Amino acid sequence: MREFVIGKNDSGQRVDKFLSKAVPRLPQPLVYKYLRMKRIKLNGKRCEAADRLSEGDVMNLYVNDEFFEDSKAYPFMFAQAQVNIVYEDENILIADKPAGLIVHEDADEKYDTLINRICRLLYDRGEYQPEKENSFVPALCNRIDRGTCGMVIAAKNAESLRILNEKIRLREIDKRYICIIKGHIKQPKGRLSGYIAKDSENNMVSVTKSRKDGAKTAVTEYKVLKRLEKYDLVEANLITGRTHQIRAQFADVGHPLLGDTKYGKMDGDNKFKNQALCSYKLKFSFPKDSPSAEEHKLLSYLDGKEFTVDTEAFLRKYGVK
Repeated sequence: MREFVIGKNDSGQRVDKFLSKAVPRLPQPLVYKYLRMKRIKLNGKRCEAADRLSEGDVMNLYVNDEFFEDSKAYPFMFAQAQVNIVYEDENILIADKPAGLIVHEDADEKYDTLINRICRLLYDRGEYQPEKENSFVPALCNRIDRGTCGMVIAAKNAESLRILNEKIRLREIDKRYICIIKGHIKQPKGRLSGYIAKDSENNMVSVTKSRKDGAKTAVTEYKVLKRLEKYDLVEANLITGRTHQIRAQFADVGHPLLGDTKYGKMDGDNKFKNQALCSYKLKFSFPKDSPSAEEHKLLSYLDGKEFTVDTEAFLRKYGVK
């Protein structure tokens, strides 16, 4: 028998969602079977998959030991503890991710990821103690491609994670990108609209002016920040958030990103390993009449704060002027 005492970071979750994280080796069909058989109990009583947990609840699992992971060789211990921190407090951390580092594990990289680096950093400081958590792990609230650099928000506790995800959904966190596009776009300020269809097999997307089966609406607002000798430095605002949206839409209008060999041509300008794209600005703006205003006082001190990364350093990286 195993016992879990529900902590603050676990409260509010459904029973089945909690178990999927706390006991990942226990197959979901068995979770539902054991709930029916009363081999999983909450506060000594039968519970349902959809029941919500509260801090201080006690869950008992009468299941085989083979389903529990006791190893202390946490995956994040194989990652570097190197994180370029833009901002940090007791609830959140904003990291400036370098191009080439993936945010979450994939088939090619399981250990040295941005989230694992953050977990390793917090673990080394003693701020994250996985042995005291049942299911919570510090998590990213937004993500950017491996080849894109710039700011990513991480939540240090479950309540902040829920709040930040809701703020992003309500568009109360304004995220802006900068990119270096080839040539000079005709209109210094505008809107790129169309439809994007994903080709999962080749990890690419295609842009069309008319809707096709499987295609989704894609809208990007942009303005030119600086006219360079051969390029434009452009700020982009994603109205929709589709895969490779900025890269594909600028390529579609004849101005692919510098360094982007996926959507641009292989030429002398594409000598860089990654596309010239950066998540460079975050602004927190919490309206007083927001549906989340009363509930989300925890992060109210962020209201009105703006964080940016150095645009001149970004330009120097690509050697343009």
